Amino acid sequence: MKPSADNAKPPTNPLSRAERKALLLAELEQQRVDILVDSDYLQQAASPLDQSWQSFKLPLYAVGGFAAYKLARHPGGAMAAGRKALAGYMLFKKLKLLAKVAT
Repeated sequence: MKPSADNAKPPTNPLSRAERKALLLAELEQQRVDILVDSDYLQQAASPLDQSWQSFKLPLYAVGGFAAYKLARHPGGAMAAGRKALAGYMLFKKLKLLAKVAT
């Protein structure tokens, strides 16, 4: 059975190496432009968050430094606190599940 004239595609000439390179370079350039536009949009969208973060920056650094100092001096205390926090979280999950089943 012969293919019909409707389905026949015109023969395409394969692109030369220089043409493929030019197409790829153009695609890369477009991707770079897209990244620049998106990064500008991201910076504009995040600027309110960045400005409000600045007011918490110094206190968080101080708390983090104090926690690091305490951890360096007494590492067992941090491990005990971590175990207690994990146990509290698991207890909370279990109680939440029991409350859901009871209703």
